[in-house]
Amino acid sequence: MREIPKGGNVGLAALSEDTGSVILSLNWSTVTGDGDADVSVLLLNGDGKVRGDADFYFYNNPAAADGSVQLLGKTPTAEGNEDRISLDLTAAPPDVERIVVAASRYGGAGFGDLSDLRITLADRAGETLLGFSIDDADVESAFIFGELYRRGEEWKFRAVGQGYESGLAGLATDFGIDIDDDAADEEVEASQEAALERAPAPGAEGALGVPAQTAPTARVTGEESTSAVARRPRTARKKVTLPKIAKKSLAENDSWRSARLFPVSSLKNDREREMRATSVLLSVMVQVPEFGRRLTAAFGAPAGRMETFTEVSLPHGGNAPKRPDGVIRVERAGKLWTALVETKTNGNPLKSEQVQDYMDIAARRGYEAVITLSNDVALEGSPLVDVKVDGRRKHKVALWHLSWAEVTHHAQMLIRHEGVGNTAHAWLLQELLQYLQHENSGCHGFQNMGPAWVPVRNGIDDETLCQGDQRAVDVVESWDRLIRQVCLRLGGELGQKVLPVQRARRGTDQSSRRAASADRLCQEGRLYAELRIEGTSGILAIVADLRTGKLRTSIEIPAPDQGYPLTWAKRLVRQLAEAPADLHVETLVEGEGGGPRGTLERLRPEPADMLPKSGARISGFRLSLLKGMGSARGNAESGFIRSVDDAVNRFHSGVVAHLGRRPVRRP
Repeated sequence: MREIPKGGNVGLAALSEDTGSVILSLNWSTVTGDGDADVSVLLLNGDGKVRGDADFYFYNNPAAADGSVQLLGKTPTAEGNEDRISLDLTAAPPDVERIVVAASRYGGAGFGDLSDLRITLADRAGETLLGFSIDDADVESAFIFGELYRRGEEWKFRAVGQGYESGLAGLATDFGIDIDDDAADEEVEASQEAALERAPAPGAEGALGVPAQTAPTARVTGEESTSAVARRPRTARKKVTLPKIAKKSLAENDSWRSARLFPVSSLKNDREREMRATSVLLSVMVQVPEFGRRLTAAFGAPAGRMETFTEVSLPHGGNAPKRPDGVIRVERAGKLWTALVETKTNGNPLKSEQVQDYMDIAARRGYEAVITLSNDVALEGSPLVDVKVDGRRKHKVALWHLSWAEVTHHAQMLIRHEGVGNTAHAWLLQELLQYLQHENSGCHGFQNMGPAWVPVRNGIDDETLCQGDQRAVDVVESWDRLIRQVCLRLGGELGQKVLPVQRARRGTDQSSRRAASADRLCQEGRLYAELRIEGTSGILAIVADLRTGKLRTSIEIPAPDQGYPLTWAKRLVRQLAEAPADLHVETLVEGEGGGPRGTLERLRPEPADMLPKSGARISGFRLSLLKGMGSARGNAESGFIRSVDDAVNRFHSGVVAHLGRRPVRRP
């Protein structure tokens, strides 16, 4: 990888022969793990201005219609998280001469509060080509990290590192974008609500039996409802509201099941599940372009005409032909991008020798990628399969992994929160979700803590588990996979960014971090995790105590800046009016070990009991729920995985959701 200084530039062709599509990653970290920023991309003409407001891509406009820009969202890393952007440079309009990559903060926060600001660029095969680190950020609330620009037929990258104290709106205005966050807000939201009232309820049938308006289609609350309002970018996030009341079903009783486009009741074995799941997914990817592009852009695929195939027979040297589960082909400007797909369902693991065969076939035939798809969640520094790459081959083949939980997450984000092109597309995605979430599909995500789970539990119970035991590291890896999946599921349901908080020193690799967590597990018998949910007042903490068999979910909320402590206590009790009675409330006191504590049931009639008798200054409140922990390693009702999911669900819906969203003021 090549490091370039501020102001430096380099031609992409000099770094790789495969830079028609590139992946840009923006990284930052904080000590507390709760710092964040939003990425944005601007397409500029020869005058250094956007051609129109549609050339501004950010959280309210994450993808270009021609596929040239796709914001891929955030993914956890060793030091925090990274925000990724896919750029198909071959699809960039000819009058676009510069592509600016920036990020912005909100709520008065500046980039000086973040550490390790960095941008990297990778080619289509996923190989990181260059990096640029920013070390002079201060009070700026928006930052241009870098830009790609044309020089004749070649694209070059320039490290910029320029900040804006005026934030995202100031940056956008500087490039010719008219931001309107205030004047049109009330009119837009009123027209949204009116459109929702006019929309038929879910289940209303249209032509060809396609629902006329299903609950997941949120696009009617966006583009169509704002036709009477100036269509200017709004840096305030879109307000997406779904119809609340569905028409009564015509079924005679609950035993009647609606006919499904993708039935699962006839599936009898894993082979049938793999074939059906692959065909269903690849078919929907073609029929719903937004969904197909969202998945393939992360793998370096160009934007173009997509076709998918199943059960293709491919020669393998002198051996018998191999039959990958699927093939994805994308055509762009007469060139083909091809990926082989290997699918597993239920708890079936990927086989290294099988994936190795597909990598060899792809290299010989000039294909670009092999994509593995299973219920396992990939972790940085811990590959699911080991394959050997022949460095003598000029053609590079990228190996990517996709979990069924990620597929479900992206489908949920599109139909429930971001919107898709038309009602039929939303209906297809809803049918895909119904299929993936059915108990017989085998596509339920991570569902087994592994063979080390029971020995580690037993070793903690009888105090024979020693530090350095590899089985403890295996359990920590499984715990990390489970937490990643919890984030995907919760984020898809809420439409918010949900990421695990990583508290590690800069430069600490993942294997060292997991080894330290494994040693802590051996000492304390506990697994720890923290989730950062956008808009919430604090970090959601999860502690699994293997000695007591209890799960603790908690959140710490800071005390208000103004007002009286008794007023704070009364307001908190009112906010938690519908929270579980067994919720533990602890007052956090500055300079002391701990303040008063008690259950919500006891504190409701006497909120003053939350105040310290000594009159010490209150810094905040900790809210906690305890739940019994499943012991089995699988995903059954009595399993550990199911108990973690249930605990997070109960705590978020019963506690966090009632605390109200933290004010998120976009510049």
